[in-house]
Amino acid sequence: MLNTDTILATGVYAGIGILIFIISFVLVDILTPQRLWLEIIEKKNMALAFLAGCVAIGLSIIIGAAIHG
Repeated sequence: MLNTDTILATGVYAGIGILIFIISFVLVDILTPQRLWLEIIEKKNMALAFLAGCVAIGLSIIIGAAIHG
């Protein structure tokens, strides 16, 4: 049964997960030799776009597993 505590806890965990994801993705962007968005958007680098998508999915799976316990 859903009550306000469950909904609030879900929102807090979702917010924490999104914040950790954003920080992690920015860190990956900083650690790469080129700027990801410049390469993907302006130079149309599809291989780098695929890699960035895989990194995003991988980070999401790791964060979800860590939060879920």
